[in-house]
Amino acid sequence: MTRLSKLGSFSLLCIASLTIMVGALVAPGLLSISNALGINEYAVWLVTFPALGAVLFAPIAGKSIDKFGAYRALIVGLILYGAMGFAVYWLNGPWFVLSNRILLGGITAVVMASSTVLISQWYTGNERLSMIAKQGMAIELGGVLFLFLGGTLASINWAYPLSLYLIAWLFLLMLLLFVPRKHPSLTVEAECDNNQTQQGLSLHQVYLFATMAMVIFFTAIVVLPKSMVQQGYNEAQVGNLLAFISLVAVVAAYFMPKVAKHMSATYLLAVAFVAYALAHVGFANANGMPILLIGAVFAGIGFGFSIPLLNHMTVEKSAANVRGKNLSYFTMAVFGGQFITSFVEFIPGGTTVSFSAAMLLASIMAVILVAMQLSDNKSFSKPATEKKS
Repeated sequence: MTRLSKLGSFSLLCIASLTIMVGALVAPGLLSISNALGINEYAVWLVTFPALGAVLFAPIAGKSIDKFGAYRALIVGLILYGAMGFAVYWLNGPWFVLSNRILLGGITAVVMASSTVLISQWYTGNERLSMIAKQGMAIELGGVLFLFLGGTLASINWAYPLSLYLIAWLFLLMLLLFVPRKHPSLTVEAECDNNQTQQGLSLHQVYLFATMAMVIFFTAIVVLPKSMVQQGYNEAQVGNLLAFISLVAVVAAYFMPKVAKHMSATYLLAVAFVAYALAHVGFANANGMPILLIGAVFAGIGFGFSIPLLNHMTVEKSAANVRGKNLSYFTMAVFGGQFITSFVEFIPGGTTVSFSAAMLLASIMAVILVAMQLSDNKSFSKPATEKKS
């Protein structure tokens, strides 16, 4: 049983919401914010460059967490998150602004990885899987909340959304008040983790599937606005559909631990990629809102069944002394997949081709996962030799 209070758990979930906030916050007022900061020609990079920063700085973040401890790293990360996010108000021009966004992404990698390490230190087994699923829910809810607040504040003044970055300091106060510095000793967990590392995907495979999952998911997020506008939908309808995808992802992440009790993690991950494939089939052939909504449901299921599960698998397959490093690599995989989708708009053939390519990629991933599980089933009786990374 965990000895972390409900307020402590809530604090860690609030911190998780900062992960998606880093880019989502400026998205609704992107044009006015980029104009005020003097980077009109690079407006989209305000959203995507934090992901690049997370990829570049994730290894350093992981080493810092393992060396200084997740609690200290998270304190520093939250302080810098608020300061760096708000500081862009005083910057102007592509060089200074985009450098700020890259550094902010690196800080986000520290926050995401260290908060997950803290969860792994306070929870074990099914309780941990449930908490990491809630973490995924918090990330998606953060997207819905901060997209709404960012849009509302941007309609008043371009600079107002930037003040929301300072909420990281409120979450820092909650961390200090409600999450003890000293976590419980989890000796039983170590034995449990050792068994987990002998089965299923390797860590490198987890990172690969995390990258592919984010590429496929964010292809929908990047391409849907363009395809929907071509079909005559307005920006409000686009925003509502994207928010609906996030809400479905929240519900799917809630049920994921319950589903995981009835099938292997590899099969569950295959189900997630099948859902992604069906989502993109719907988006590619949508001729009305009902088909778009069906596609949105499958996209949300894909995210809710994949990213929290892969996050949990990273924790389970990592020894305590390298958990920060491994979770930073997972962060790199997630944000790397997100950043790759920045180039989806350059795929020739229009939105239908982009959706079809994502559908094909998801289908291939699902087939590979099923094949891997069938192979594992055949060799189940053989002794495992894989060690912890």
